[in-house]
Amino acid sequence: MNGEDCVQRPLFGGAISSCFPLRFQDVSNIREVPDHQEVFADPDQDGSLIFELLDLKHEVGDGGSAVWFLQDIAREQDAEETMHSGTLEAVGLTSLNGPAIVTTAVSQMATAKGRQGRETHNLVRVVYLANLRFYRCGDHCI
Repeated sequence: MNGEDCVQRPLFGGAISSCFPLRFQDVSNIREVPDHQEVFADPDQDGSLIFELLDLKHEVGDGGSAVWFLQDIAREQDAEETMHSGTLEAVGLTSLNGPAIVTTAVSQMATAKGRQGRETHNLVRVVYLANLRFYRCGDHCI
């Protein structure tokens, strides 16, 4: 994404925003997207950006929250995975309701594409996940 034209885009009715390349197009212009998600796809490459608001999982610790969500995605996809993760302290990142805690995780998942069936697992996807925890709001943004 270095050197690409990026634009700041409002998400969830302007409640938050993110800056990413213009090549990612809003999927809601093509198909219905659930209210708790914002989905953008690159029509020329097999890449997408998915923002999702979820209820805060109090039973999951801060340091392991991104890994927990990544493992949940892998389970849903019946993916074989290898995982590396890290924790990022975003001192300057705040919401109107106070500071946010950020954790990150990266995984390579062997999955099936589209309707090929789960037994295929012929596509390796690299998944980058960032989890923003907003305690005062009671939400996660992944």
